[in-house]
Amino acid sequence: MVRKIVITGPESSGKTTLAKALAVHHDAGLVAEMARTYFAQRPGTYAGYDEAELRSIAGLQVREEDRVVNNVARDGGGLVCCDTDLITIRIWGEEKFGRSDPWVVQQTMERPYDLWLLCRPDMPWEPDPLRENPNDRERLFEVYRSTLRTLEKPFIVLEGAHELRLRQAIAAIAQVRVIEG
Repeated sequence: MVRKIVITGPESSGKTTLAKALAVHHDAGLVAEMARTYFAQRPGTYAGYDEAELRSIAGLQVREEDRVVNNVARDGGGLVCCDTDLITIRIWGEEKFGRSDPWVVQQTMERPYDLWLLCRPDMPWEPDPLRENPNDRERLFEVYRSTLRTLEKPFIVLEGAHELRLRQAIAAIAQVRVIEG
C-alpha cells in the first residue's frame, strides 16, 4: 500500500526543505515540484507564462507523481512525499488569472492523498527567481487553508522552525499510518 502526503502552502514557507527531510526520514519516494523543472527547461525567463503553461505544469506534476507512486508500489509500498500538488496549481491559476483550468479543478477533487501538511509562512522570505508573492504570504496561507477545508481534505498546519515542523509532520504521518494501516 502506498500512502501519499502533500507538503503545501505559500511561497517560501519551507515546503521543499520539509519534503526532502521527510523523504529521508521515512525512506520515502519524493515527488519534486515540477514547476521548477518546467521553468528550468523553458526558453526565456520565468515572466510571461500563461494559463496553457500552468496546464502543462499540472500535467507534468501528475505524471511525476504517478511515476514515483508506481515505483514505490512496485517496491512493496510505503510513503510518498509530494512537494506540492494540483491544489497549488489551482490556487496559482485563480490568483494569477482569476480562474483555474477545469481539468486541474477536477483533479484536485479526485486524486487521493492521505494528508496535507500546510506550512505557515512564519519564516523570513527567501528570494528566488520563481517566487512572485513576498508581501501577501499570510493571505495566501489563508487561501490554502480555506481551499483545503472547502475540499474537505485532511490537513494539519505546521509552524515554527524547521526542526519543530519536522517533528510535527513525523507525528502526523505516524497517526495516518496507525489509523489507516
